[in-house]
Amino acid sequence: MAHQWGQQVIIITGASSGIGKALAYALAPHSPRLVLASRDRGRLEAVAKACERLGATTLVVPTDVADPQACHDLIQATIDTFSRLDVLVNNAGMSMWSNVEDIQRIEQFKHLLEVNFLGSVYCTKYALPFLKQSHGRIVAISSVTSFTGIPSHAIYSASKHAMNGFFESLRIELDGTGVSVTIVAPDFVQTEIFERSLGADGHTLGLHLRGYDSFLRSEACAAIIIQAMARRKRLVVTSLRGKLGRWVKLCWPQAIDWIARRGVEEVLRK
Repeated sequence: MAHQWGQQVIIITGASSGIGKALAYALAPHSPRLVLASRDRGRLEAVAKACERLGATTLVVPTDVADPQACHDLIQATIDTFSRLDVLVNNAGMSMWSNVEDIQRIEQFKHLLEVNFLGSVYCTKYALPFLKQSHGRIVAISSVTSFTGIPSHAIYSASKHAMNGFFESLRIELDGTGVSVTIVAPDFVQTEIFERSLGADGHTLGLHLRGYDSFLRSEACAAIIIQAMARRKRLVVTSLRGKLGRWVKLCWPQAIDWIARRGVEEVLRK
């Protein structure tokens, strides 16, 4: 696949850890030009050095995707440095576990939506003119929670529902431009997002979910994403459970509610 990604300019948001970092490492041996974005400069620089050793050219752009100006500056820095943009991977995100009634700071709703949803909107908006020039690719890292409600995860789920609606609409708008939109809906993946999840009080939970070792490895998830990018697929769901759940919801919606409740109870059970 080196011929496909060699010298391609690829922005990855949320590149300092988890799926974003795994994706950068998986692409690096194919000699792309990687633009790595997240809020943590130190971690980004460590990822960049590793990617350069693997064969990539890198640009580190510390970015808070909740800030529209920062998203604009990310795209502009990419164009200023490489003069083009081929792929935008909207991966940055955060998580929160709490029943809606228990959330103590109402501003948490807005912040999570800004990071998970609007950050992708801002980056995509500013990237569109350049992606149209290159007949490029947009990748949105959503979640299986975007297909149904998840108890204790309502705001996160809502942000991913919003992502799906936005990128599905955008795909139709871009028909005929040569720009593809790929939505990836991972199930549980082995990343740090659980430990960094916010709780009802707005503080980090340091959450350890039961069954973590059985979750999809971030490297395997990255391989799925790259294959979907290459094929310009519309939608990729990474688990059989996620694929079946979409059909169960259509045919027997009460069952999917029960499954979601039991599933959350199981992974959160201490």
